[in-house]
Amino acid sequence: MKVEYAGPKPIIDEKGIFFKDGKEDKFVYLTFAIDILNSINHPYEEKKVYSNQINHKNLSSNEILDILLKFHPNLENTMNTEISSYLIHLDNEEKEVANRTTLLDIEKYVYISNLKLMKNYKIQRAKNKIFYFHCIQTIVELIIQHKIKKLEIPFNEKFWHILQTIEGELARHRISSKLKLTNENDNLKLHLFINIF
Repeated sequence: MKVEYAGPKPIIDEKGIFFKDGKEDKFVYLTFAIDILNSINHPYEEKKVYSNQINHKNLSSNEILDILLKFHPNLENTMNTEISSYLIHLDNEEKEVANRTTLLDIEKYVYISNLKLMKNYKIQRAKNKIFYFHCIQTIVELIIQHKIKKLEIPFNEKFWHILQTIEGELARHRISSKLKLTNENDNLKLHLFINIF
């Protein structure tokens, strides 16, 4: 089980392999999500307001795994189950191409060869996505457990993306939230207001 950068989303067909702009590997967000996780993971007292600094630190793959395994000791089993399911999807993708009547045999061969060539790449992207979403779920679990009503974070594109993902996960728990950007003395800040009681 390893977490490492794979790259942007590949677009694969009988003409070649291309990479989609804007569909970055979740690995690039993972250390930033762990920053948020670490900043809210501490004992809480009721009716007290906490303010924590987020100090971004680039973490090694092993450090990322160690942190995630602290919260999810069975993560390797979960990962294996989810990747097994993904491998079935990849096999079905190849079968679907092989059965296409709109492609010539040489086009099918090239397409399937491209899929095989990118298989490990796609698997690593899938693993990174699984790690990322487990981190987001853990953040949301802590928000719910400690009834955190607001997260305030320095603005950057990665934190913005992560807070939007947290909003989506909160919505799955039927908890509404609002993400707002403010400019305080030329310091851009992100505020996630959470309607939790």
